Amino acid sequence: MICSMLPRVLEPEVMDGPEEARDYDAMDHTEVNARFVADFLAVHGPCRGGLILDLGTGTARIPIELCRRDPAARVVGVDLAEAMLELARGHVEAAGLAERITLRRADAKHAEAPDRRCYEAVLSNSIVHHIAEPGSVLAAMLAAVAPGGTVFVRDLARPGSRSELDRLVERYAGQEPEPARLLFAASLQAALTVDEMCSQLRSLGIRDPDVRMTSDRHWTWTWKAPAT
Repeated sequence: MICSMLPRVLEPEVMDGPEEARDYDAMDHTEVNARFVADFLAVHGPCRGGLILDLGTGTARIPIELCRRDPAARVVGVDLAEAMLELARGHVEAAGLAERITLRRADAKHAEAPDRRCYEAVLSNSIVHHIAEPGSVLAAMLAAVAPGGTVFVRDLARPGSRSELDRLVERYAGQEPEPARLLFAASLQAALTVDEMCSQLRSLGIRDPDVRMTSDRHWTWTWKAPAT
């Protein structure tokens, strides 16, 4: 595989300003979130009634979509940004899902500490590109999932060139306000390539990581924890 020539440029780990949170929440992620949940359920199967951990839950759109699709789903959504969680609480209440979705402010890099190996599944959509050293959050995911559980992670893939980045921004955020376009562009440049993600996972002991491009701008990693 050809390595990306576009350097990784980090963006802030936490989007904790109220305006940033509102700008993010105003972007239309409906189709992306619906596909994420459908793809997760295709890998994991029906929810089993255990807790599912969503790291970097943002404004809780994915937990809400999952609970709507599967009546057995129960989700703990974790985020470090209080501004995101404030919006998330409103969305959960409006959806009537407060009894099935719990929101917690915590650092995803250390989310396993009180909850080691107790989650039926661990999900994450677009948190990896926010982390300067992603190995910490990936290790937390591996430590949090129960035996026989599923880890399902999707994130942006850094393009190979500035022209490709600009093309993706125009295609997927061209109709969005300028702050949203700039946010998407920054996220693309902060993202990992498939090769970089595989390298991170191998350093954690995953010998043959299942990381593949699942759209023109996303990769997905899936992993099944050994049953014993």
